[in-house]
Amino acid sequence: NIQGLLKIRDVSKPVKLVVTVLENYSRDSEKLLFYIQASFQRRQFGADGYLGWSTTISLIDYVGELILVDNYSKRKYMRKLGRSPLVNLPKVSTRLKNIKSKVKNTTYELDCSVYDSVLNIIKKHKPDAIIHFAELPSAPFSMLNKYYSWETIRNNLESTFNIVHAVKELKLDTHIIKLGTMGEYGTPNIDIEEGWIKINHNKRSDKFLYPRQGSSLYHTSKIMDTDLIWFYTRLYNLSCTDLMQGPVYGIYPHANSNDNDVPMFTYDDIFGTVLNRFIVQSVINKPLTVYGSGKQIRGYINIKDSVECIKIALQNKPKQGELNIFNQFTEQFSVLQLAELVKSSMNKIDVDVIIKKIKNPRIEKENHYYNAKHSNLRKLGLKPTKLTHSIIIEIAEYCMKYKNNIKPKTINPGIKWA
Repeated sequence: NIQGLLKIRDVSKPVKLVVTVLENYSRDSEKLLFYIQASFQRRQFGADGYLGWSTTISLIDYVGELILVDNYSKRKYMRKLGRSPLVNLPKVSTRLKNIKSKVKNTTYELDCSVYDSVLNIIKKHKPDAIIHFAELPSAPFSMLNKYYSWETIRNNLESTFNIVHAVKELKLDTHIIKLGTMGEYGTPNIDIEEGWIKINHNKRSDKFLYPRQGSSLYHTSKIMDTDLIWFYTRLYNLSCTDLMQGPVYGIYPHANSNDNDVPMFTYDDIFGTVLNRFIVQSVINKPLTVYGSGKQIRGYINIKDSVECIKIALQNKPKQGELNIFNQFTEQFSVLQLAELVKSSMNKIDVDVIIKKIKNPRIEKENHYYNAKHSNLRKLGLKPTKLTHSIIIEIAEYCMKYKNNIKPKTINPGIKWA
């Protein structure tokens, strides 16, 4: 299984795979998760978040020992801002006790914005791969006020810097996989390529990172992350992959999931994604609030596919000095199309839904061209999960179980870009 997953030619040699899924929400929010299987070691930063837990539960059968670090800063920020997930889940250490697995697991708390902490732990375990989710992942959060704006930029850049610089300083042949965002590209009036664009100018040509123009400080921080990773890749011959992911939706991380496997599901105006928010609104018989015209187009991906993309990235380590960039989404929708799809899906289970357009709290283009390329992950084996009525109903039925937990006042936008 290990050989098949990672395409390792000689599994008799000790192999350490550290997958750092860092999902940070403040200076003290970096998280670290290690996986070890026999001579195979994998580390992952960030086990408690939506993507962190989904990755953990989906890859747990590949490991023999699990070491996790997480200080639960997202939970702290949500409480501070008066937001809460649909279900207040136990901490990771408690949840893992309920998972049937032979994996030995240990939990730690670690602040990865402190360089020495990152350096020491990478030095100790010498990872073969690091999956880096260590970013404050909310555009509204980054636009709330000066404090949260700077915290987003500082935290995201500092965690990225610490990882790439530690790998460089220790002279490790570690594959760094960072979760980027499709929002880095903005909404240009030309096709969006997969990370790179060839330019012909005055009879000469070269290849550059595709131009980026984020619509929030969060997305701008991610642009800086990409530049930082590319700097270290080309100057110090690191091997890096940047996954430009679209908004994620879904409840169950893999095909055999049950309610014990569900990640932290957020639906509010700060931490919730648009499709999850629409579904929760329909469950409590509130209008689906579409920002502005609803013509804003983005690329979306199911949580199952997000985890599969991470597996694919692990299987395809770039050469030293190369940066792989994949556009990680499966389908494009406008916001209004999503709302209409939720409406038609809920009608199938006799729930009437109203769609209501409200003033857009964001500063963004509402009528724009959008055509993003996303073929490379399919070529490497991704089989996309299409957004269907049954998937929306599945999410809705989960939300209905916890309908009494929903706080309607936290759904409508409370943060404005102006």
